Amino acid sequence: MCVSMDQAEFSGTTLYGGRLRHPVHGLIHVLGYQNTAVNLADGPNAMLLHLPTYRMSQDNFLSVGSSSDVLERMVDAVRPISARAPADMDWMGWDATPEVQVFEHDIYTVLLAHTPTALPAALAQVPEHKRPRLGEALLRFYEERYPGRAVAVCCFDNAQAKPLLMWYPPIDPDLLTLPALDCHTGDVPDLSSQVPVDHWVLFGTDEAPKEWGFPVDHDENMRHDLRQFLPSTVVGRYFGGTLPNGDFSIGHEDLLASGLDIDLDIDVVRRT
Repeated sequence: MCVSMDQAEFSGTTLYGGRLRHPVHGLIHVLGYQNTAVNLADGPNAMLLHLPTYRMSQDNFLSVGSSSDVLERMVDAVRPISARAPADMDWMGWDATPEVQVFEHDIYTVLLAHTPTALPAALAQVPEHKRPRLGEALLRFYEERYPGRAVAVCCFDNAQAKPLLMWYPPIDPDLLTLPALDCHTGDVPDLSSQVPVDHWVLFGTDEAPKEWGFPVDHDENMRHDLRQFLPSTVVGRYFGGTLPNGDFSIGHEDLLASGLDIDLDIDVVRRT
């Protein structure tokens, strides 16, 4: 599941959501995101991620450096019990500013804003070979549906990207939500549609009790400033087939209670 600014194909998505108390930043959520993107547009393209926070800047993006398999290692931790067909699922402040931050992160040129309709004014700062078309209707959709929340437009070509990792003070500390709206055409996502999925969905928390979840074999050479944002154990599962269009989420109390449950109850949230 992903929203793109033009025709694209995405596969092999991995999503991670974590909750922790950071020694400097306090209670935060961490988002991990990776997929394989193929640009089918005639020109440049971009994927758009809406983030459940009112406080976001370039400094919230984490470089994985040489630890580019960080999400693959989380999948490996849960794969032995989770690589199976998906079960049925139930569904269910920051001063906003028009200023847009534009910066390079791995293969992406990222435009980050709290007012999506301000994004086109900054588009000239994106290198021409990665400069996508920004649909007005799509930007209005995000501004109206998620007012004041951070939106990241990640401009890409067909190169394989490292995982995106970022942290933020969440709007709701007790609800971990992973952005997964789906539309690969540049149009407004159809919230009443069924969409194909090929996803590993993973969660972690630093409040996990003993014997909760599955231990992650992190790269022993990982930088400390990255490791402090990552979990020691994770839970998760694979989702395939089709699902109603929406975001993945789980309450923190439910996450703690589901630590060893192979039928982990992850809801897909559709806000109408």
